[in-house]
Amino acid sequence: MSRAWNPRGWDAPERKRVGGGRGIDIFPYFCNHRNMKKPDPLLVTRSADRFSALGAEPRLQILRLLLAAHPDGMVAGEVQEELGIPASTLSHHLEKLKQVGLVKVRRESTYLWYSADTDALREVLNFLYEECCTRSRAVPAESVVQISR
Repeated sequence: MSRAWNPRGWDAPERKRVGGGRGIDIFPYFCNHRNMKKPDPLLVTRSADRFSALGAEPRLQILRLLLAAHPDGMVAGEVQEELGIPASTLSHHLEKLKQVGLVKVRRESTYLWYSADTDALREVLNFLYEECCTRSRAVPAESVVQISR
């Protein structure tokens, strides 16, 4: 079955009017989404884990702080001093961010340097961007660019 676009919207046999002839047009769900490509299940799982990790306020603050220090990163003591959280709590949050791949760690002598993994962040942002700004156009792509400036 084919559909054609005209200035009033999509023409389709499934078209229904709501509200006694006046109101909005309703299409069955599959008409709007039948061409939707399913994302890679591993990408969905990885993204869900990352969003879950960012759901804790201290972790979100840590990641923002590490992004501000990009690309060099920060020593754990600097992060602790900046955020004012106990070392054991910071260690727990950094470990969680490291497990989901949002933070990288490198050793220099006796110091551990933490930095944001921008490739992982790019993957998460692309995961969202693909749905909201390319296929569904829920958010205009121009507004995302504006936000990031």
